[in-house]
Amino acid sequence: MASRVVAQVAGGASLTVALASAFRSEADVSASLRGAVQDLAYATLRDCGFVDRIADSLATRPPQPEIRALIMVSITSLRTGRRSDHAIVDQAVDAATPLGGERAKGFVNAVLRRFLRERDALERAAEMTEPGRYRHPQWWIDRLRGAYPHDWELILAVSNTHPAMTLRVNRRRATREDYLARLAAHDIEARAVGEDGVLLAKPMPVDALPGFRAGEVSVQDAGAQLAAPLLDAEAGMQVLDACAAPGGKTAHLLERADVAVTAVDSDAARATRIRENLDRLGLAANVIVGDATRPQAWAGDARYDRILLDAPCTASGVVRRHPDIKWLRRAGDVDRFAAAQAALLDALWQRLLPGGRMLYATCSVFPEENVVQVERFLSRHPDAHRLAIAHPVSGQLLPAHDHDGFFYALLEMRPAAA
Repeated sequence: MASRVVAQVAGGASLTVALASAFRSEADVSASLRGAVQDLAYATLRDCGFVDRIADSLATRPPQPEIRALIMVSITSLRTGRRSDHAIVDQAVDAATPLGGERAKGFVNAVLRRFLRERDALERAAEMTEPGRYRHPQWWIDRLRGAYPHDWELILAVSNTHPAMTLRVNRRRATREDYLARLAAHDIEARAVGEDGVLLAKPMPVDALPGFRAGEVSVQDAGAQLAAPLLDAEAGMQVLDACAAPGGKTAHLLERADVAVTAVDSDAARATRIRENLDRLGLAANVIVGDATRPQAWAGDARYDRILLDAPCTASGVVRRHPDIKWLRRAGDVDRFAAAQAALLDALWQRLLPGGRMLYATCSVFPEENVVQVERFLSRHPDAHRLAIAHPVSGQLLPAHDHDGFFYALLEMRPAAA
């Protein structure tokens, strides 16, 4: 099952979609099997640059995509050592039968047994290549090396780790101190992070979290939790949250102040998720399905005191959470996203009241989507002024143990001269 997930990702599907397809009939998939399949798929994609080079070395000619994915998943499983080599190879051979009959069985058996015989040499050879050593595509490595000559290796290393699990305490229903005490009473180790965050020592299912269903906490990365404080919306303000799904930042804005929020997303299903998340937290916003580049269609002549533009991006700062991203993206996607971001910035800027503020945010580490994007925006809009922020000072938050990678730029519209 994990190999089918990896094959779908190799074919262009997101990991989320591929897993949903694999688990379409939940009644037939136990919780333990779901967890095992998900862990193996994530591990294979996280190490993809390394594992696929080993797979390529083992085959004299490229096998069909499903067989290749099965080999990659099997190599990952063999490297974990959680089950015996014999059991893993036998299971892979059985899984190959519906993919190509006896010929596929023999091929998979031969390839995996060769891996076991030559494992050390194959792994050393894979590590000699940059995609194998850093577990990222070459274009991605090259782009980071050019942008961050002192930090690029650390960015890649952190991006290959397992992500932290951070909660945001709903200050309308609990204090962070009280919630930390509740966690301690349940023997759940955690510590404070940011203004409203709680970093868990170990990830856990949300249903096991005290008060989750009651809306006392939400899962949100510590880096993402910077958005609402930076926007600093005050009671009574009209706030626009553009590209708002799944609604984590929308909710944080509402938890912090009595503001009127209009949350817009272009996808109806994702807009439904915004409503569901707000309902769980006991919050309300005007949720609209609409194109943020054409606000006239859904906003009329409305203008706002604060605008949050959490722009679509390459998501290059959150690949440890979504390892499929680094293999789904192509070098040309950076410029494609940058063009879309510029269109959003220009359209939404016209909806800001004089003296109002827009927070431009991405979960990317590529400068073309971030600081370069903002510099170009400022050159087009003389009425825009970038305000200094205390953290992150440069606007760019690089991936680290406690948080993912994000970029923030706070832009203020200068009032017209009298």
